Amino acid sequence: MISILLHCCCGPCTAYVVGWLREHDHEVTAFWYNPNIHPFTEHQKRLESMQALARGMSLPLIIDEGYEMVDYFRAVVGREGDRCPECYCLRLDRTARAAVEKGFHTFSTTLLISPYQDQGLIREMGERAGRENGVEFYHQDFSDGFRWSQQVSRELGLYHQRYCGCLYSEWERYGKTVHHGERRDC
Repeated sequence: MISILLHCCCGPCTAYVVGWLREHDHEVTAFWYNPNIHPFTEHQKRLESMQALARGMSLPLIIDEGYEMVDYFRAVVGREGDRCPECYCLRLDRTARAAVEKGFHTFSTTLLISPYQDQGLIREMGERAGRENGVEFYHQDFSDGFRWSQQVSRELGLYHQRYCGCLYSEWERYGKTVHHGERRDC
């Protein structure tokens, strides 16, 4: 059995990924670190949803305490139209460091389930974070389970967000704003 630290962006995206990993002989521990989620009340709603799912799935959950929103904004300001690489890097690097600190040899992310995320870029950033921290990044395209995960999480009564999480994605979702002539749904 392979023990894996799984960065989790939200409860709905986590349900399928954890099930898949468990079916493929992985012992999964969830990791919550999402300084990109704005506002703080949204961050807390998503965290509460993640905690409810973890309880329901008997899933160990490590919560990176604090809300490092300032670090997120420092990483992406001036790159609003191309912010996702910085966001992925921030979250995957912290997950890789936590994996090493907690004795895991492998880490991954639930971001790999979303059809709205850049699979190749996530893989690239995950592998880089793994190399820099001395831990293996596990890549698997989980997007086939996206609709199933959404349906099951609704049946479980989990909170469903309407945008990726960052202030920019909320602004684009509700304000129909486009940065630098480019629409981003990350």
